[in-house]
Amino acid sequence: MPQNGRALIVKELGGPFTLEDVIVDDIQSGEALVRIEASGICRTDLHCAAGHRPVQTPAVFGHEGAGTVLQVGKNVTAVQPGDKVLLSYSICRVCKQCSSGNRAYCEKILALNFSGKREDGSSPMTLPDGQALFSNFFGQSSFSSLAVVNETSLVKVPSDTPLDLFASLGCSMETGIGAIFNTLDIQQGSTVAVFGVGSLGLYAIMACKLRQAREIIAVDIQPSRLELAKELGATAAINSSEGDVAEQIRTICGTNGVERALDCSGVARIIETMIDSLGTRGKACSVGSNAPGTRISIDVHKHFVRGTQYVGSHQGDSDPQKMAPLLLKEHSLGKLPLHKVTKTYGVDDFQRALDDVESGKTVKAVLTW
Repeated sequence: MPQNGRALIVKELGGPFTLEDVIVDDIQSGEALVRIEASGICRTDLHCAAGHRPVQTPAVFGHEGAGTVLQVGKNVTAVQPGDKVLLSYSICRVCKQCSSGNRAYCEKILALNFSGKREDGSSPMTLPDGQALFSNFFGQSSFSSLAVVNETSLVKVPSDTPLDLFASLGCSMETGIGAIFNTLDIQQGSTVAVFGVGSLGLYAIMACKLRQAREIIAVDIQPSRLELAKELGATAAINSSEGDVAEQIRTICGTNGVERALDCSGVARIIETMIDSLGTRGKACSVGSNAPGTRISIDVHKHFVRGTQYVGSHQGDSDPQKMAPLLLKEHSLGKLPLHKVTKTYGVDDFQRALDDVESGKTVKAVLTW
């Protein structure tokens, strides 16, 4: 039987979020019904709601969910009712990328995560009047008290997992940390610059410290974020509004540039500065979300003479099934201070949470249901 729930709905692109009643459909084969207990707010949710991505309305977003499994559909073997779960992105499991262990690059990634519907064209969520909602976002649409979740989006975790702290595993946490662990493969003694220290960047700073990088340089325009970055492990902080950033990085590193760099902003001119800050055989990576069609300019001669690399990284090249237990272990050892970047808000206080994210007052806002 379909069930009643509440969800944050965007009725028109650029319009406000409203908390309303919804009808949640029966689960199908390969799906689970999850009672959402915590939902991280990610910039991607806000970009989609503003119309900066090809989505439709009325819509329910949310892709950093965490909660308890209530029901499982046919052929679901990864979880059972009562299990605590974190929710991440959805994949097909069978394409070349999935089969080769590169699940973040599933060939159906856009259709499965951004189409707003199941593969059969149905919507797992409707308004009380029967109007279908753009949902199934990242296989979950977790801005809701109940979510129909694709099995491939489910990550089972121990029952004592602090779901509010780990909800953001599903996107920003595994992206920021994964880019450091996987894409850039930071090693002990490396020099690293992180451009943009919002939630993505601060998770990356934590990861750099875990990998014992020699220089961890935080770059941002907000002094408070730079101070927090230093508290979390940054060895140097650069306010990008003050002077030549690339030159300051070269001075700190004592070489012709930094060995590894990560952009979490998605801003073209910042990405160009990041690439310019690289030293010989340096590698730069982008994880910051930007609008389709965004382009940058590169000094090709300098690029090939120095042998530098610039790559993109989706979800930090992470497999959430492997990332979750690793991060849970580091947290249990006191090496992953997630509480320093996380603030929880009751769902009825969602507007304050959204405002605090937009203003930068809160780094990672998590809604509790």
